[in-house]
This record gives sequence, C-alpha cells and structure tokens, in this order.
Amino acid sequence: MNVTQPPPSPQFLACDDGESIAYRALSGNTPGIVFFCGLLSDMTGTKATSLETLCRQTGRAFVRFDYFGHGESSGAFVDGTISRWKKDAVRILDEVTEGPQILVGSSLGVWIMILAALQCRQQVVGMVGIAGAPDFTEDLVWESLSREDRRTLKKTGSIRIPSPYGNEHTPISQILIEDGRKNLVLRDAIPLTCPVRLLHGLLDKEVPPETSLKLATCLDSDNVAVTFIKNGDHRLSSPESLSYIFLTVAEILNPPL
Repeated sequence: MNVTQPPPSPQFLACDDGESIAYRALSGNTPGIVFFCGLLSDMTGTKATSLETLCRQTGRAFVRFDYFGHGESSGAFVDGTISRWKKDAVRILDEVTEGPQILVGSSLGVWIMILAALQCRQQVVGMVGIAGAPDFTEDLVWESLSREDRRTLKKTGSIRIPSPYGNEHTPISQILIEDGRKNLVLRDAIPLTCPVRLLHGLLDKEVPPETSLKLATCLDSDNVAVTFIKNGDHRLSSPESLSYIFLTVAEILNPPL
C-alpha cells in the first residue's frame, strides 16, 4: 500500500513587528531559484511544488514562501500591501538564500519579484515571469470599479470583487490600492539588466497578455523574450504549461552560446 508522505513543515522568519513569514527551502547548487506566488495563492500551489520537485531532482537550491496574510504566514490578507509583500520577499532573499538567484514569479509575484530585484540587484541573475500582473491594483482593479464601488471603498475601507475561480469574492482594501500607486513599475523604465523571460497564456481572462509586452518594453535589459502560450489560461498549471515553464527556467540557467 502506498502511503503519501506529508509535506515538510515550514520554517519561519520572525519579523520586527511580531509577524512571521513561512517558507520552505531546499539546499543545492546555485544559481538558486526563488518562487513568488500570486495573489491569494501560496507556496503549496502546483507551480511552486513542481519547480521544487525539478530542483530536487537536479540538485539545485530552491525557496518558496508565503507573503504576509497568505498561506502559512501570519497576518490577515486584507491588511497586506505591495510594500509589505516586497519587504517579505527581500527578507527571504537576504536571510534565506545564498549566492546568485533566479526569480520566478506568477501573476502578482511578477510585480513583487521586480520590486525585490530592484532592491537586491547583485543577487538576481535572471527572472521568469508567468502571467505577470504588475500594477494590477491600478490598471485592473481600480480602473474596473464603478463610481459607486469607489465610493464604497473609500467609505468602508474595503470592497469585495468577484473571483474567476468560483463563488468566493476577493477582498480589496483602500490601503492596497493606495500603496500600489507608490509601487507602480510600468510607468517608466525599469533599471534591471539581467536576462528575463515572460510567459503569458492567450486565454488569460484575468490579466491581458499585452501586459507582458508592456513589461518587456519597460525593462532596461536587452535580453528579454516574451512567449505566448496559445491554449494557456491565467494559472498556466497544466502539464503543457509546466513544461514551458521548466524549459524557460532551464534556458535562463543554461543560456545558448
């Protein structure tokens, strides 16, 4: 009889304000890989765990973690901000990883990894973006709200918007919107010069595929490529999509001559 082994218990980074960041780390060769989850996702998702399996098989260092208010980290999601999640990511890079790193981000994670890379440029030697959603609080959430919704948000401090994944609604706070405006990256050049690969599904109904093109244009790096996956959705977690992700990470690790 096959017995499924429980996942390893997470480790925790203690924060100055009493909160804690949950993470799981795999030791191995560098450059290591750090995975950045999407909004309301966590480090137990398919992409994160599949990448960890790949790294385990190839002897490569790997880290996955949960932002404040996500997964096994402390805090309430509605109290989270882009600045807070960036701070979590920088702490992971500074205190958990060693040596050069390749950052892999999904959706919100692409925005957070860019902000973290701007602060930790010497550590970051490459990035892979999956269905990237930088600036989503302004371009996708705020712009889609009606006047009535905006008044409600201002009056109550939060609003719930429909989720494409069922009957649940996503709570969006006024502080998330306001803090997002302090961290926008698609309004000007992004001074990062490492190799970058961006993947986006053409069936993505949450984030327009053109967002990845705009991100590619903003990056200072000359080594940027965008790949559209014809039958890919926003999650890009199908076996076919995972194969694209693995091949893309491998290309960053072992660039062609």
